[in-house]
Amino acid sequence: MAITVNDLVAAARRVIREVAPASLVDAGSRPVLIDVREPHEYAAGHLPGAINLPRGVLEFQVDAHPAMACATSPALAERSRPLVVYCLTGGRSALAAESLQRLGFTEVESLAGGFAAWRDAGLPVTGG
Repeated sequence: MAITVNDLVAAARRVIREVAPASLVDAGSRPVLIDVREPHEYAAGHLPGAINLPRGVLEFQVDAHPAMACATSPALAERSRPLVVYCLTGGRSALAAESLQRLGFTEVESLAGGFAAWRDAGLPVTGG
């Protein structure tokens, strides 16, 4: 029997950690923010400081992005650095977080409710 996208997202949520938007604001140190939406969505508005690695190419580009694998600083390529991934509502980012964990990233969280929850909480947005 085939499963649905909602089944995939629910399964991912069982093995990942989600973080509320407010907890990112209150965090002492800022994790790397990865926006897994499409470039046109990112351009319309994103979290301050976020980098855009679309879900469709995330696994292929995560190591190649300068913010993740900077050749001048080996510490930036560590799989243990804190990451928060987000999309519009949290489905794509749940799948992305699960995938990153499978690739060996140990400190990955997905933004609960995604960009929509961030924006609805009145938190700062860049672009758009």
